[in-house]
Parts: sequence; structure tokens; C-alpha cells
Amino acid sequence: MSNNRIVSGMRPTGKLHLGHYHGVLSNWLELQRNFECFFFAADWHSLTTEYATTDGIKDNIREMVLDWLAFGIDPEQSVIFEQSRVPQHAELNLILGMITPVSWLERNPTYKEMQENLSTKDLSTFGFLGYPVLMASDIIVYKAARVPVGQDQIPHLEITREIARRFNYLYGEVFPEPAALLTETPKVLGTDGRKMSKSYGNAIFLSDDAEETRKKVMTYVTDTQRPFKKDPGEPDRCIAFTLHSLYVDQAKREEIVAGCRSAQLGCVDCKKILAQAMVETLAPLRAKRVELAEKPDLVTEVLAEGSRKAEVVARQTMEEARAALKV
Repeated sequence: MSNNRIVSGMRPTGKLHLGHYHGVLSNWLELQRNFECFFFAADWHSLTTEYATTDGIKDNIREMVLDWLAFGIDPEQSVIFEQSRVPQHAELNLILGMITPVSWLERNPTYKEMQENLSTKDLSTFGFLGYPVLMASDIIVYKAARVPVGQDQIPHLEITREIARRFNYLYGEVFPEPAALLTETPKVLGTDGRKMSKSYGNAIFLSDDAEETRKKVMTYVTDTQRPFKKDPGEPDRCIAFTLHSLYVDQAKREEIVAGCRSAQLGCVDCKKILAQAMVETLAPLRAKRVELAEKPDLVTEVLAEGSRKAEVVARQTMEEARAALKV
């Protein structure tokens, strides 16, 4: 096992937005400089909730991986692959499903929460209940030492650790128990003040052009207690201002705060400053994406090569697991 190995995946929901960039991709960029990284498109995980609408998954994978590549995830430094192209994920998922108590899955903190939030979908399926087992397979089939997670995801990783522990207890030491690599995730709000999400229609996408970005920024909710420009504002109440710390330098932010609180700077002008800073920051990354999108076979080739590399590692792990099982 490599003590320096990281595994992380992302469900292919299509083009990524700023929440993905600041919450996941920026962290992956840092990780690939210091760890042996395996990053995968979790297409089988998509089936746990999108099993009835699978037509767009392949296109979504391409759009998502283009974003990864354009924003710096490097197939020369990291293994970039597609979950379903590595059959050992499914094989290990089946084996681990045999030994995982149903009670562990039912106490999963997001199980009932997701059923309530996605009430329009029938999630009373074996696959949805058992998705933590598939997640465990994704991680331990590569004998990952660490998994990047936020504080709220620690319970999910603990299920993986328990499953690995149970296998080792029953059959002998094969799988390490992956440790949490806690990551800070900036709070990125959408134009309406809710968490940025494609499904909410409040997202700024990494692939948006400059004009689209400016238009969306200008629709951001600001200080609702400041009805007129002549009224003093409070940046701490302003949803749009939450993005300034990501795109506007500190000196300029201090000017904005002073201008807002003294009613010298209006919300429209403030958002124009933000929009310009965002456009300038994202311009080279977006130009790279346009360039890569003109290579129709690029994503296919990257995923094929990455999946080949991933399967080499996964196959070795499964040989050890089958030997321990004695079947």
C-alpha cells in the first residue's frame, strides 16, 4: 500500500459551478502536488438517484472532466478515471455487501435526509440504501490512506472504516482503514442566497462566458435591509459580498466595506466590481476549457488511460481479497 494515496470522486451532474471549484477542485489541485491521487467520475453512484434518467450521464462525464482538466487536474500527475470502467469496484461492492449489517446503512445520516429532499424520486431501492458500501469499495479497493472530506462527511467515512474493519476481522488484514483528511470548504452561495446548485438555477458555471457571468452576478441578492443607495449598508448582511473574499483583494474589499457602510457605494457598483474581478480571474481557465473542448477525443483518451492504470491497482487488491476469502 502507498501511505501517500488519496481517492476522491465526483458524481457526473454536468458542467461544474463555482461551488465545485472552490469546494472540491481547488483542494484537488493542492492534493495532486503532494499525494498519489486517484480522481474518478462516479457514474455508478449517479444511478443511486438517477437510475430512471440515464441518457445524459455520458455527456455529463465529458463536461465534468473537461472542467477538471481546464482547471488544472493533470492526468500526468493524477489518475483520472471512470468508475464503471474498473469492474473491481462492483466486485468488491458485492462482497462487502454480504458482510455489512443493514442497521449500519439505515443509520447513515443522509439516508432519510436525501429521501426527504428528493421526494419526487423513488429512492426506496437496494442501491440507494447500499450506496455507502459502494463508496467503501471505491476507497479501499485502492487501499487509500486518506480521503479528503469536510467535517459533515466524517460519518460517511466512518462507515467505510467500519466495513474495512469487519472484513479484516472476518478474513484477515487486507484493507487499511482510511483516515479523514479534513478540508476547509468555502461557503459559496448562489444568486438567490441558497447553496449554489444547478438544480436551484442559481449557479455560475465554470464554462460560462464573461457576459453570462456578469449578468448572473448582477442578479445576486444584496443587503435586503438597504432599500436605497442613500441608506448605509452592511456587507455582513450581503449575499453577494460572500464572494468578494474569493475574488477581490483585501485592500479593495476594505474600500468596499467603507463605501457600503457610509452609503458612498451602491450595491450595483459593488456587484460590478465583483463581476469584473471574477471575469479576470476565471478568464485563463475558461480559455483553456474552450481549447480543450475542441479536442473531441481528449476526455475519452484520458479516461481510458486512467481507468487502465486504476484497474491495475484494483486488480491486485482483489486478488488479495479473494485469497483472504478463500473463494
